[in-house]
Amino acid sequence: MPQRSVVMIGSSLVVASLALTGCGSRSSDSGTSSDSGSNKVAKIGVIAPLSGDLAALGKGIQNSVDLAIKQANESKAIPGWTLEISAQDDEAKPDVGKNAATKLASDKDVVGVVGTLNSSVAQSVQPVLAAADITQVSPANTNPSLTQGADFATAPKRTYATYFRTCTTDSIQGPFAAQYLFNTAGIKEVATVHDKKTYGQGLVEAFTKEFEKLGGKVVAAETINPDDDKYDAVISKIKPANPAAVYYGGEYPQGAPFSQQMKAAGLNVPLMGGDGLYSGKYMELAGATADGDLATSVGAPTDTLASAKEFVDAYGKGGYADPYEAYGAYAYDAANAIIEALKTSLKDAKSAEEARKATVEAMSKVKFSGVTGDVAFDEYGDTTSRVLTVYGVKGGKWEAIKTDAFK
Repeated sequence: MPQRSVVMIGSSLVVASLALTGCGSRSSDSGTSSDSGSNKVAKIGVIAPLSGDLAALGKGIQNSVDLAIKQANESKAIPGWTLEISAQDDEAKPDVGKNAATKLASDKDVVGVVGTLNSSVAQSVQPVLAAADITQVSPANTNPSLTQGADFATAPKRTYATYFRTCTTDSIQGPFAAQYLFNTAGIKEVATVHDKKTYGQGLVEAFTKEFEKLGGKVVAAETINPDDDKYDAVISKIKPANPAAVYYGGEYPQGAPFSQQMKAAGLNVPLMGGDGLYSGKYMELAGATADGDLATSVGAPTDTLASAKEFVDAYGKGGYADPYEAYGAYAYDAANAIIEALKTSLKDAKSAEEARKATVEAMSKVKFSGVTGDVAFDEYGDTTSRVLTVYGVKGGKWEAIKTDAFK
């Protein structure tokens, strides 16, 4: 459930143009370019869940990339080239994501990809895109092993030179949540639950390590199956331990019903999770008893950032049927990071395929002021930003409680 200078959002003329041409969400290979004329074509792919339970987050990613491409074409950001989007539905499934990556890799016009949403899907996508020298920038993957390998805690080693991300990782997000619960909320005993997936398990592990380091106690540690919709057996194991909160590793399609069911069973304590919970869909699924639940998400709230005002306005005028959701701004910055690299790699290239390796090389030097703040990457391809926000449900809406840089 995480991004994560040339990429100023654009002049009033660009925004006005967007308002006139307002284009909705698309998932075709033809993308959103105007008549390319004699221009050469380069495509930026998107791999995200565009159907299923997590489609709200995936559509926000797709639309935000679409907007970045539109603006680049309007401003003629890369002379002689027209950019197009090629959006592929991964259904939040690793095997489907692998097929989507294979399809994009076989398209000689594809030079970069924004995605994925799920860390488990990224594990299948990474090697396919790396073998084709295609730059991948995720706005939402938070598992540390994707950039620093399985031994990231003791011997970090970059896994794929083609992979970058604009969002912070679980090694920051989990401890940030632990510090909030222990130091700010004064909660000393919690239960943990995760969905056995790469994202959820990694988040709970990072949270637990920090929470216990601070002096907190995990009184119960349970798991659910991702396909479950009834959680009474797990709740019955947790309830006797009397936790003051439950920390959940997973996404809103399961996390929200879990919250509702545990409160119906008399376990009336906050459920807290990571960015996988931070969606407007959470309250729809969790119901009225969601008030008091918590989630962390990457960066500061998009609608409060001065740097994001033009993005928010342009997105609203773009005619998109779906909101930009938790990762829209990070997907927009991810797309613009690729576009920034393309300004170097496509300059003298005869084809997009010829520019693939040069794009990877240019990405390591990308640095600009984006919607979410300063966009830059460290030696592993991780964002240099460490800002996160704690959100709470109040009156059926997410409200920002605390924004800070993790220390």
